[in-house]
Amino acid sequence: MMIGSEILRGIRSATTPASREAYVTLVTNSDYVMGATALARSLRRTGTNADIVVLHTGGVDVAALSGLETLGCRLVEVDHLPLSDGFNQRHSRGSLHGAAPFTKGRKPSFHSPLDNFCKLRLWQLMEYRACVFIDADAIVLRNIDKLFDYPEFSAAPNVYESLADFHRLNSGVFVARPSLATFDSMLKRLDRPDAFWRRTDQTFLEQFFPDWHGLPVTMNMLQYVWFNLPELWDWRSVGVLHYQYEKPWEGDHPKAQQLKPLIDLWHAFYQGRDIPDIESLANPARDRAA
Repeated sequence: MMIGSEILRGIRSATTPASREAYVTLVTNSDYVMGATALARSLRRTGTNADIVVLHTGGVDVAALSGLETLGCRLVEVDHLPLSDGFNQRHSRGSLHGAAPFTKGRKPSFHSPLDNFCKLRLWQLMEYRACVFIDADAIVLRNIDKLFDYPEFSAAPNVYESLADFHRLNSGVFVARPSLATFDSMLKRLDRPDAFWRRTDQTFLEQFFPDWHGLPVTMNMLQYVWFNLPELWDWRSVGVLHYQYEKPWEGDHPKAQQLKPLIDLWHAFYQGRDIPDIESLANPARDRAA
């Protein structure tokens, strides 16, 4: 096993934690800075006392992160994982999208599959008792601090098209316990010869934690549920709204009309004004079709 000083390489912060619990997100480019801004504002609105930690890679200009600092986020710079050239080639955007294309929705041009593995650096945040990871393309609509007491590894199912998908997890929201031993085991498992993780961190985490604990779909409500499974949608219970596939800030959004209420809500959080009463919002029509 790697000793602590070695395994903490690749992660740096100039600030100290203010809590033993943290919401953690990942920012790898300027687009996801926008997402993290809306996420941070949404978390502050819930009244949580947990830290909001933003893991950020070298792909983000330091000046672009200043707004997140103003919102009270704790910035933690991370390196990409020390992976082999073969692994990086197999998981480059062109190679991965060619071998395992996305057929249900469109990934934006700024999506880089290799960046996703930086999420695993969360297990190096040893200053925290518990962490809840939330993708930067999500917003939190009510206090979800109870998740800090859920076991590792807890995640919601990847349900957005059919109830048959309840057996698969979505790594956009998950509960974890930082551990250097776990991180070391992950690195050893991740880059085995010819390893190919078709949905990057999500496929890896599902295999690394085969007995994962299921969160309610409301803790990671995927935006396509709005038109594919409207019977599952109830604003009174949605805790986290996750904009998987197309992002609400994209100018050429191909599903802008179908998802307009959700896109408008994201912009309200991003701008920090005119945020509606969530529970009074209209649910999707039951006969809505994609």
